[in-house]
Amino acid sequence: MRRLPALKLFYALEVLLSMPTWVVVSIYLVRDLHLSPLQLVLMGTAMEAAVFLFEVPTGVVADTYSRRASLVVGFLGMGLSWMLVGVVSSPTAVIALWACWGVSYTFTSGAYQAWLADEIGVEKLGPALLRGARFGFVGSLAGLGALVALSTVSLRAAVITGGAITFVCGIATLFLMPEHGFTRVPRAERGAPWRGLAATASAGARFVRARTLLLLLVASEVFSGMSSEAYDRLKEAHVLRDIGLPTAVSLTPTEWFGAVAALATVFGFLVVGVLIRRIERRGTSQVARVLVALLVAVFVAELLFARAGAFGLALTAMLVITLARSLLAPVYMTWLNQQITDSSVRATVISIAGQADAVGQAAGGPALGAIGNAWGIRAALTAGALVLLPALGFYGRALRHDGREPELDALPVAT
Repeated sequence: MRRLPALKLFYALEVLLSMPTWVVVSIYLVRDLHLSPLQLVLMGTAMEAAVFLFEVPTGVVADTYSRRASLVVGFLGMGLSWMLVGVVSSPTAVIALWACWGVSYTFTSGAYQAWLADEIGVEKLGPALLRGARFGFVGSLAGLGALVALSTVSLRAAVITGGAITFVCGIATLFLMPEHGFTRVPRAERGAPWRGLAATASAGARFVRARTLLLLLVASEVFSGMSSEAYDRLKEAHVLRDIGLPTAVSLTPTEWFGAVAALATVFGFLVVGVLIRRIERRGTSQVARVLVALLVAVFVAELLFARAGAFGLALTAMLVITLARSLLAPVYMTWLNQQITDSSVRATVISIAGQADAVGQAAGGPALGAIGNAWGIRAALTAGALVLLPALGFYGRALRHDGREPELDALPVAT
C-alpha cells in the first residue's frame, strides 16, 4: 500500500486523535460510576505512574528501532484501553485500564513529534505543529458533536466509540505512515538489545544535562503536571457538586461540558491562525514569550475557576484554560525541539520531558486528591493553580539570556 506524505498524514491523524473527548468519559465516571474525588485523581495517578515507568524506555525504543512501529503499538493500545473503560463498571478496573492507557501513550509520546521533525525538518516544525493543532480543533469539534449526541442515547456507547477512533489511527499508521527521515541504529552498533537501548537512553540523558535550557524546560514540566492533574480530574465534579448547572436551559451535563469544549475549540481555531502568522513573520524567537503568556493565562484562570461561585465565571475560566492549554502543547514542543540538535536521541529527550510531567502528576495527584477529600474540591483546585508558580519561575529563567547561564554551562557534564 502506498504511504501518504508525512504532513498530510499528520494532519489527518490530528483530526482523528482529537475526536475522542475526555468530556464524555469524565461525565460517565462522575454520573454513572460515581467515582469520588480521590478515585478520580487516583485514576490519573495510575496513568501517570505508568507513564513515569515506561516513558523513557519506549522513547528509547523509538530512537533505536522504529518510530512508526512505536506509534502503531501506542495508538492500538490507547484505543483498546479507552474502549474497555466504557465496558467495565468497577472503579478499580477503570483505574487499572487507565494505567494501561498510560503505558500505551508512552509509545506515542516522543515518537510522534520526533517522527514529524525528521520527516519535514526542525525548521518547519513550529508552523506544522500549530497547523496540526488547528486541524485538531476541527476534529475536536466534530468529535464533540458526534459523541455528545451519542451520549444522549448511551454514555457507554460514546466512550467505546471514542476508543475505537484511536484504534483506527493505529491501523492507519501501520499501512500509511512513511518513515524516510529515521535511520535505525545498525545491528552491529546495537549489540545485544538491552545494550543498544541502554546506550540510547544514556546518550539522551547526557544531552539533556549538557544544556541548561533543556534542564529548565524539563523541570517546568514537573510543576505543570502537578497543576494539570487537579484540574483535569476535578473540574466536572466541581461544577456539578459545588457550583451547579444553569436551570434556565435544559441541557444534560454532557451537553453543557460539550458546549464549553466546543466554544474553546472555535476560539482556539481562530487564535492558532494568529500564532502561525506571528511565528512565520517574526521567527521562532517569539515562541518562548508566547509560552510564558499562555501559562500565565492558565494560572489566573485556574484560580478564578477554583473560587468561582457562579456558573458564568466558571464558564469563562474553563474557556480560557481549555484554549490556553490546547495551545501550550504545540508551542512547548516547538521550543523543546529547537534545542534538540541530535536527531538520534530526539524521541528519548522528548520522552524525558514527558516523564517529568508524569512525575508531577503522579506525585502531586494523590496529595491534591486528599486535599479535595479533606477540605473540598475548591481547596484542591486552588492548590493545583498555585503549583504553577515554580513553572513560571523556570520559564522566566529560561527566557533570560535565551536560557544560557555561563556559570552553569561551564560546569563539566557527567559521562
